[in-house]
Amino acid sequence: MEALVPCMRTTLKRGLGRGAAPNGDGTPVLPPGVLSAVSFYAQPPSAPRSRASLVGRIAMWFGVASLVLVSGAAGGAYLYFHQSVAAVAANTPEVKRAARQLSVALPGQPAVALVIGYDHRKEDGKNTSGRSDTLMLARADPASDSISLLSFPRDMRVEIRCPGQTPFSDKINAAYSHCGPQGSLNTVKALTGIPINYLITVNFRGFRQIVDRLGGAWIDVDRRYFNDRGGPFGYATINLRPGYQKLTGRRALDYVRYRHTDSDLYRVARQQQFVKAFKGQVQESFAPIALPKVVNAVTNNVEVAQGGGSSVDGRTVLSYALFAYGLPRGRVFQTRIEGLEGFADLTTDSANIARAVQTFTHPDVESSEKATAAALGEKRTTRTLTPGETTITVLNGNGVAGSASTAGFQLGERGYQTLTPPNGLPANAPRFDYFRTQVYFDPDRRGAREAAQKVANLFASAEVEALPREIAPLAGGALLTVVVGQTFHGSLASAPIDRTPKRERPNVSFGPNAARDLLRERRSRVPFPLMVPTVIERSSWTDSTMPVRMYWIDPGKQHKAVRLVYRMGSNEYWGVQMTDWDDAPVLADKSLTRRIKGRIYDLYYDGPKLHMVVLRTRNGRYWVVNTLLDRMSNETMLAIAKGLKPLAGGAK
Repeated sequence: MEALVPCMRTTLKRGLGRGAAPNGDGTPVLPPGVLSAVSFYAQPPSAPRSRASLVGRIAMWFGVASLVLVSGAAGGAYLYFHQSVAAVAANTPEVKRAARQLSVALPGQPAVALVIGYDHRKEDGKNTSGRSDTLMLARADPASDSISLLSFPRDMRVEIRCPGQTPFSDKINAAYSHCGPQGSLNTVKALTGIPINYLITVNFRGFRQIVDRLGGAWIDVDRRYFNDRGGPFGYATINLRPGYQKLTGRRALDYVRYRHTDSDLYRVARQQQFVKAFKGQVQESFAPIALPKVVNAVTNNVEVAQGGGSSVDGRTVLSYALFAYGLPRGRVFQTRIEGLEGFADLTTDSANIARAVQTFTHPDVESSEKATAAALGEKRTTRTLTPGETTITVLNGNGVAGSASTAGFQLGERGYQTLTPPNGLPANAPRFDYFRTQVYFDPDRRGAREAAQKVANLFASAEVEALPREIAPLAGGALLTVVVGQTFHGSLASAPIDRTPKRERPNVSFGPNAARDLLRERRSRVPFPLMVPTVIERSSWTDSTMPVRMYWIDPGKQHKAVRLVYRMGSNEYWGVQMTDWDDAPVLADKSLTRRIKGRIYDLYYDGPKLHMVVLRTRNGRYWVVNTLLDRMSNETMLAIAKGLKPLAGGAK
């Protein structure tokens, strides 16, 4: 399996069949194979693989694919296995009717899936839809190599769109209980204006089974969760202690569905936290021996429908799985609807929904770097050239009349300077078999590569490379040369909105006394130095319910951990996790690293919001974890991390 990973990553970053005809050495998968730039090739005969090797490869693919059946994280990647794909195809009348309202996924364009997590109990009756606890849009964007998530709080009041009924106002989860998946689909489409290509319905019974059969889910639990009064008239029971830990399917479901002492806003945050955490962990935890059990859990609890009326095939599944697997670090963006007011009945201005939709559909892949520069007062070393400073020659590489002139005109409308080939040469590439659009840059000119990436983001499914010899005579001295491929369909994407937060003063105060005594009591019982948070968020103090926890953090009980829990304001919790376990799964997905005053800090972002800062020393890792809603500013997070001081020397 390890030998296969580099090959996969190269395939995703560079693309297969580049410059090849669609019917040449491989047939592109359409739609949505462009998302992963994958073609299927007839390989020469080779020595038979061992059964173990085959199972290992199946395990890897299935580990990636199963992820989204549970969570929607990859925006449509679910199974590659043909028998299992057929088993999860839309089969109930309700999902089949809803499928008629789906849009067809276009080659090379972003694809959007609506994931509905529902619960149907015996007391609901056979002829009822049950309840939808999770409504999430997931968007896979080949232009920006990103996945975006947008969740809808179940208690948010919206206009419900049931077929054949007059629209009425109710909580958004009422759409499913009143008129099934078609009601949820129509309601979300009307609310957001986003065309939806895939519908994935997941029974929560399947959620529990898949998590268990994949070995559990690593979740950072922010505080103590406890309720032992369940039953039909009470909240669900739960018993979780704070800290980073592996949860069983039952306990993970308890966590993501909890809303006993907080509102639906926090439940949405917990659901998105689970999605991101499980995405990073699923391949690590998947055991090949569990494959048949996972297949059974998935196929018995999931239905998938796609626009166009046909059933989803294995190639479609595989292309999305490859796309999700090969994403660069930090390219899963979680979008929340802001400005929600109320507790059990949430409302917000329509402008907040429009803003969330805009952020969801136009992720800013540079957000973490820009936010870090703002928080630290850094001057970004690389300044991207403005459109007015960027000259572009556009060539036709797909043989479709007018493609180059259309693209050139639209680039000109964005402020770019468009040139023509020299000596009156036609604006044609040397050949017309380009599948993906190519953005070539002059490697001898400063800022050209960065400018090329910026332009590539405007084209769906575009690649960036240095200017090749065969194209150079046609460039006309331009900084960039764009060869329009078959993935260009006559329009450019909108540029992302810059949501970099303005720099502000850290909202902190001196507070070592909040945790010093708690740590002293445990200092001799852990094999690594403990750190005291000398600086804490101004309104915070250690939580009265469970301010500190010491426990074995890893399954093999080789590493201990200490978790401090701080309560901020009325119902927000942030924490400091300390451990000498260097290989915790969550630590693998860092966005950036910075050295500040001789110490190394790894930064973990959700879009422009800093969710976790990890101080790395020779002897341990010290995590500062933001609240579920990332209420603490980036500057406050960094100030707390920089204020970590050894309790009794040793760690520097």
